[in-house]
Amino acid sequence: MSGAAPDHDTMQDLPSGEQVLWQGRPDWWRLARDAFHLRGVAIYFALLMAWRFAVSLHDGLGLAQATASALWLLPLAGGAMAILLLLGWLNARSTLYTITSRRVVLRFGVALPMTLNLPFAKVGEAALRQEADGGGDIALQLVGPDRIAWLVLWPYARAWRVSRPEPLLRGLRDAARPARLLADALAAVHGTSAAAMPIHTTSPADSAKEPRGAALA
Repeated sequence: MSGAAPDHDTMQDLPSGEQVLWQGRPDWWRLARDAFHLRGVAIYFALLMAWRFAVSLHDGLGLAQATASALWLLPLAGGAMAILLLLGWLNARSTLYTITSRRVVLRFGVALPMTLNLPFAKVGEAALRQEADGGGDIALQLVGPDRIAWLVLWPYARAWRVSRPEPLLRGLRDAARPARLLADALAAVHGTSAAAMPIHTTSPADSAKEPRGAALA
């Protein structure tokens, strides 16, 4: 969840003069819903069951038999959705976002944990997508020749940015606070005012123009 207690190991590893401004974890439900497409899988099985029911009626089965024919897919749907929920929970549990006065740090990975350090000098812009309940995602546009493989970042990579992958602070319950802290920190490093820093905000209606996993426009 956003605003998690500071990770003392991270604080001890920081160079002198660098401070932790914010730490948080993604919300497991948002990860399952957005990164692992729980909603899409649920819709798929619902349509599949409706199709099975309609075909059974068309073939002359009675209402009870058609219903039973469709409901046999229910255990498969439940199992698939349970797996996606588990993946969301495991990934949220193993992920930690950190914003310091000099960088953004992502620690993630269930089977193979890894740490990604992004100095502010490498961050050109940040984009915030905020939902009606205050949750959302923050995408980081990187500058310079260095690239991070999209598959290495996933599920913390912005969708449809394969050639120039953008790290994503995904599934935040309260996205506005870390976004503002990041804007202030970037402004301090780049020598501009916080108001001048290009933190782009998109509404849920705007973000709906992209597939669900795309997160930020």
